[in-house]
Amino acid sequence: MTQIRKAFDMVVFDWAGTMIDFGSRAPVLALVEAFAAHGVTVGEAEARRDMGRAKADHVRAMFDQPRIAADWRSTTGSAPDPAAVEQVMAALQAPMIRLAEETADLIPGAAQTVRHLRRDGLKIGSCTGYTREMMQSVLPRAAAQGYAPDGVVCAHETPQGRPSPQMIYKACLDLDVWPLSRVVKVDDAEVGMTEGRNAGCFTVGVAASGNMIGLKADALADLDSEARRTLLADAGDRLRAAGADLVIDTVADLIPALEAEAARRG
Repeated sequence: MTQIRKAFDMVVFDWAGTMIDFGSRAPVLALVEAFAAHGVTVGEAEARRDMGRAKADHVRAMFDQPRIAADWRSTTGSAPDPAAVEQVMAALQAPMIRLAEETADLIPGAAQTVRHLRRDGLKIGSCTGYTREMMQSVLPRAAAQGYAPDGVVCAHETPQGRPSPQMIYKACLDLDVWPLSRVVKVDDAEVGMTEGRNAGCFTVGVAASGNMIGLKADALADLDSEARRTLLADAGDRLRAAGADLVIDTVADLIPALEAEAARRG
């Protein structure tokens, strides 16, 4: 039995910003486009603030931002109410599907990490804030690049989304894994850290490739070393504050991190 397998039975990965779409660009661009379809301008930072939630929950959270709510009222003449959420969700579907497919490139090292975990005997689960419809074009693209998890739990397939642990619970039930203390949750968003801790998982935050920094790989690499260190340190601090037990740069760093944690547990 390998060192990792002595400590863990399954790893549950997030998708955008964790396994695909370096910088978690697709959901941000899609949300900006969906609001623009109704004449409302939202900034990237505003779209990123509640990243990781189920998309309808994310839209509701964006309407809780006073500036967006006020702009919606003045532009559309209606309140940012449940009907408004439905309108944005209707406008979100097409760009989200298109952009999710366009950005479904695996993050470097993702496929190799999964192969290693499988060789060690671990199951591979996944959860996402994307709906099942949004994932339909992503799954075959990821599989063609070498990543096909044993299970996929999508937004709205459980009564509650993140930060509730219900998607992780469903992943464990679907794949017959327990206790939750032997499950690893890997995510790039603060709400994903809270989800993992609420589930009782060992929770790993991904700093470089995800929502905390929000840059493509080449844009991050082009920064001077001090600016890059500052961004990574801030992202790590935010992920730890949200509940991360451990922070890594990308999933390429997961294996040595889990080996060290397993050795620590003895």
